Amino acid sequence: MDRTPAAARQLASRARRRVQGKAPDPEADAGRQREIVDAFLTAAREGEFEALLALLDPDVVLRADTGPLSVGGPSGVIRGARAVAEQAMSFQRLAESTQPVLVNGGPGLISAPAGRPFSVAGVTISGGRIVEINILSDPERLSRIDMTVITDES
Repeated sequence: MDRTPAAARQLASRARRRVQGKAPDPEADAGRQREIVDAFLTAAREGEFEALLALLDPDVVLRADTGPLSVGGPSGVIRGARAVAEQAMSFQRLAESTQPVLVNGGPGLISAPAGRPFSVAGVTISGGRIVEINILSDPERLSRIDMTVITDES
């Protein structure tokens, strides 16, 4: 398989979790979560593809829900670090109006061009990498989400 024994064990562990339907344990350290989300946002803004890859788990899953009107693009699922990094690169301009938030108590990002919420992304971090990103750009549902902007004082 051209894998080291450690890499093979990690792949086997991920496969067992998938088969058992167990989600990865989220990172407990809120400060570490913030560092990773900030690094992801910086890499997206600067177009640093390799930096994005380094922050994403190889098996990362991105889910997008644009709602019934699909004004923000198609809903769907993207799997794998390379595909998710490519998606982030395609939204580089939107990253300029994006900032870290708490989404229902967890780490996330909100994009608000011209000060109007366009999308929110909940981020799950495990093992120091992003394992899941859930993006919502349905205006109706966006208005009902509990979001708190993270400031340097937070």
